[in-house]
Amino acid sequence: MSQPQEGAPPWVKIFLVPLIQLTVALVISSLVVLLVGESPTAAFSVMIQGATNLEYGGLNNTLYYATNFVFTGLAVAVAFHAGLFNIGGEGQAYIAGLGIGILMLVLDDTLSVWLMAPLAIIVSAAFGALWGAIPGYLQAKRGSHIVVTTIMFNFIAFSVMGYALVEHIAKYGGNSTDSRYFNPEAVFPKLYELASSWGYELPFSLLNPSIILALIVAYLVWVMLFRTRLGYAIRVVGQNADAAEYAGIDAKKIIIIAMTISGALAGLMAVNEVFGAQNRLILNFTGGFGFIGIAVALMGRNHPFGIIVAALLFGALYQGGTELQFEMPSLNPELIMVIQGLVIFFTGALDRMIRKPVEGFFSRRRSNDKEAENGTV
Repeated sequence: MSQPQEGAPPWVKIFLVPLIQLTVALVISSLVVLLVGESPTAAFSVMIQGATNLEYGGLNNTLYYATNFVFTGLAVAVAFHAGLFNIGGEGQAYIAGLGIGILMLVLDDTLSVWLMAPLAIIVSAAFGALWGAIPGYLQAKRGSHIVVTTIMFNFIAFSVMGYALVEHIAKYGGNSTDSRYFNPEAVFPKLYELASSWGYELPFSLLNPSIILALIVAYLVWVMLFRTRLGYAIRVVGQNADAAEYAGIDAKKIIIIAMTISGALAGLMAVNEVFGAQNRLILNFTGGFGFIGIAVALMGRNHPFGIIVAALLFGALYQGGTELQFEMPSLNPELIMVIQGLVIFFTGALDRMIRKPVEGFFSRRRSNDKEAENGTV
């Protein structure tokens, strides 16, 4: 009898398949660029240069965008490991931003950044966790579908934020749709500001110490998922909730915990945006980053390391697309969105179309090699 088929090597799942998906997306994007009469080579050259140059801060801005995607990608991944599809990252980050805004407006003239930063991290995680725990509870205890409830909670979060900003927060020194600026001594400094204080000159960018927080959190999520009993329970529930119950794991409790952690991770995005980049609370500061986190998690195979790599790619797409609008005005913003959308399409919606045959090829090859080895022995 033949040996059971081996799985594809990890490097195929994490690196090769996403690379092929990206290549296919860029090939299709090249055809789109050709249709409007521009050179795909020139367009992609501008995007790459815009996303990686140091002189004008392109790389710093890429890392700034990637920081958001790490948080939202991790949020999707933790829920996915529990068998849940959390598409409420936007709302969870939004509510977390409201929490940071309230905290800063009350205490920014009292506490320094060394005290405000830990508080901002805790508050953002707590507000995001609350906004994630409620759909988790409804799924576990009431049977409500997590996709429906997280979508609903996105809209509720937008409404709550709009009301809070316009009716209350803006009256304390801000415009009608934003708060006043926070005390500069109580927020994260930008990287270029830190460099200036150390005697170096860097171009302006919104990159701030939140990127360090993102890397630390990614490591902690990896430890939690793959090195702790809780992570094991989350993954078992995600694979088969009935089997988990039979093994003595409270699946309902794990669902609530997973969604709470997922919401907290999405909420941490507000640290980068509200506390680190904007230094005030504004409408729509999430900018769709919560939804992009879904594609980041899918492309990164819901593994923290893969999510970091995918976040860098999408950060480069965002920054490179911005540069492309300036250098090639004939490529309007909608076309840039098409290019970004194609990458999301092939890495998300059509993931299995590419992944299944590629992983199957390497899986069969691995099994054949092992059979040949056993036959030789």
